[in-house]
Amino acid sequence: MSLKADANLDLSKWSTRLPDAPADGRSDEEKAEMEFGRLTSEKWLSIAKCDPDHPFKAPIADEPPYFVVIMTYLNYLVMILIGHIRDFLGMLFTPQNYKAMLPQNGYPPWYASFESFYPRRLKGRMDDCFARPIHGVPGRYTYCFNRVSPDGNKNFYYDGSSTPCLNLSSYNYLGFAQSVGRCTDDSIDSVRTHGTSAGGPCDVAGHSDLLRSTEKTIAKFVGKDDSLIFSMGYGTNAHLFTSLLNSKCLVISDSLNHSSTRFGIRLSGAAVKVFPHNDMAALESIIRESISQGQTKTHRPWKKILVCVEGLYSMEGEYCNLPAVVALRERYKFYLFIDEAHSIGALGEHGRGVTEYFNIPSSKIDIMMGTLTKSFGAAGGYIAATQDIIDRLRVDFTTNIYGETPPPPVLQQIQTSMRIVAGELNGNEGKERLERIAFNSRYLRLGLKRLGYIVYGNDDSPVIPALLYTPAKMPAASRMFLKYGIAIVIVGYPATALITSRIRFCVSSALTKEDIDRILAVANLIGDKMCLKFGSGMAGGEHHPGDWKKGIRPRWSLEEVLAKTPEDCKKEMY
Repeated sequence: MSLKADANLDLSKWSTRLPDAPADGRSDEEKAEMEFGRLTSEKWLSIAKCDPDHPFKAPIADEPPYFVVIMTYLNYLVMILIGHIRDFLGMLFTPQNYKAMLPQNGYPPWYASFESFYPRRLKGRMDDCFARPIHGVPGRYTYCFNRVSPDGNKNFYYDGSSTPCLNLSSYNYLGFAQSVGRCTDDSIDSVRTHGTSAGGPCDVAGHSDLLRSTEKTIAKFVGKDDSLIFSMGYGTNAHLFTSLLNSKCLVISDSLNHSSTRFGIRLSGAAVKVFPHNDMAALESIIRESISQGQTKTHRPWKKILVCVEGLYSMEGEYCNLPAVVALRERYKFYLFIDEAHSIGALGEHGRGVTEYFNIPSSKIDIMMGTLTKSFGAAGGYIAATQDIIDRLRVDFTTNIYGETPPPPVLQQIQTSMRIVAGELNGNEGKERLERIAFNSRYLRLGLKRLGYIVYGNDDSPVIPALLYTPAKMPAASRMFLKYGIAIVIVGYPATALITSRIRFCVSSALTKEDIDRILAVANLIGDKMCLKFGSGMAGGEHHPGDWKKGIRPRWSLEEVLAKTPEDCKKEMY
């Protein structure tokens, strides 16, 4: 059944589906349109900056009805019971299918059935929804290879064809991952002048002029003295803390910090205390106690106290309460580390991240980390700080010593894209990209709320989690969106709490307003079919004043959403 027949709507007026033709068979103009849609009106622009009268607004917390929570737990209970029964009978009657969980030839099993239960009995059933192979540029559209599995996702078979999908699954926030344009041309030129590889770690093979100029570009962009660039964003965090901390230091970490940060802290051997996400009262209490009590055994003062937060939490789409954290830093004199992997380039009037968004000088942050994979369409990560910290890290940062420097084309992509965002190249192109992602993020988020979805996160965040809850809806949502030509990401346990599985829409400035219209139309249809509209309405503005207070859950029709939300989303009203 077609989407038009299902929704009684002609979606072709919102977005043109491009033909499934090889990329090399198109002109540069056609490639550019596929990778980065044209701006259809200057009305569809906005600016991502906070309201100075309310520097930090916690997003409205919307909760599902009790029956949704109960049904979610019952779903997991039934799945666990049936799964354990099948495991017991299977190991009894068909042991050949459970070799990894049974002793073999005197050797113990590779893993216990309980340890592998979740990936086998839940994730395995929806492996077709994860790691879908794609080809081409992950821009406005991306191509998903078509595949089938006749044996319950154990093996996949491909017929060589693919489906073009609107791309809401990539971190290409500003749309710089393109095969045509200034960034591509400059990167190709860098191959002619600098080759294709750095040839080794910079401490061994030396610092190229391109590496140093790119580090200075990053430092200037974020407002620090100097910076270091690494080939892998995860590795940046995973190895940083061993160069800064030891067992006589304390790290106070937000409970939702990325796994790379948690892994790096564990490697350092420092003591760790965790505070609930964005709970500033709990953070202050931990700081006060830690200063007064000192080290656990000796009660001597901590050599360093380092607070670690993220600018934008990638699973929640929510900012850290940076103004409050900085105020605590001024009062208690701890060091502050901020991970801007998802906020640098995507937030702030000039794309300088969460510090600019809250109008906080970068001098208030001791160490700034970010990735270059997302907003800048390149690869790797960076550390930016004062000159004395960077000079110290250059001599004993393990990644700097053992890890190869990013290749010259990657460095050039970083430098060119960052200079475009800063307004040094291509006129107002960077400004338009920033204003487009701000509008697209606000429009899609508010539109989903008004349709009835429960959506997490702050208004300007390009990460938009829409809650699914019951486990069976994860694969169903992924497959239905793919059927209608939209590539999304689904996330569940252990990346989230057990019952808060979700769709994670990753918005890009490459999308047009008409693309967002289409996405909302498809989301409206799927939300009705899958019973996903549990929102109270209070997070999307009161359509009928006072209704939600009376227990009525107002819904906006798709026509109302498309007519009013594009203008409403630009207002500071939520």
